[in-house]
Amino acid sequence: MSAEATTDGRAGILLVDDMEDNLIALEAVLGSLNEPLVRARSGEEAMKALLRRPFALVLLDVRMPGMDGFETAANIKRLDQTKDVPIIFLTGAEDDSGYAFRGYATGAADYLTKPFDPWVLRAKVSVFLDLHRKNQQLERLLAQDQAECGEVAGRLAELEAELEAEHPPDLRALREQIRELRRLVHRGRG
Repeated sequence: MSAEATTDGRAGILLVDDMEDNLIALEAVLGSLNEPLVRARSGEEAMKALLRRPFALVLLDVRMPGMDGFETAANIKRLDQTKDVPIIFLTGAEDDSGYAFRGYATGAADYLTKPFDPWVLRAKVSVFLDLHRKNQQLERLLAQDQAECGEVAGRLAELEAELEAEHPPDLRALREQIRELRRLVHRGRG
């Protein structure tokens, strides 16, 4: 599935591995999550995909020709646009035990060895997808709160201007504006 075809607002998981068999296995394990799965066959392809669209998570193979997983992770964490995207490193069980330490030091959120338990991988990915959705929900609520605060500030500025005018304001209209502001503030708290 290409990155361009998955811009429907769902989270998206970036699968980075130079081996076709590994990508197929990841797609088989994660397909039931009903989130867009985007492939990258190298660190360079991964970086391009990450700059094209947001992802909830990156599953990143450690050993790849060219830019390896550690270098790719360092590049991901270096960019403001991608620094908060969690990374789960995937590597062969026979790899150096220092890889796990290096992976976490590079900014990995988790580290799994191949062959991995499909249920464990799916559960871990589900947790990161859920965290991503909750972060998006919090961002929407924060934006809504900021908009409401801006509206209240604007109305208060109008009231202040009326009170500072040379002619005394209409008290009935002033009371109604204050009641409106009170409703706006109360709605923001509820």
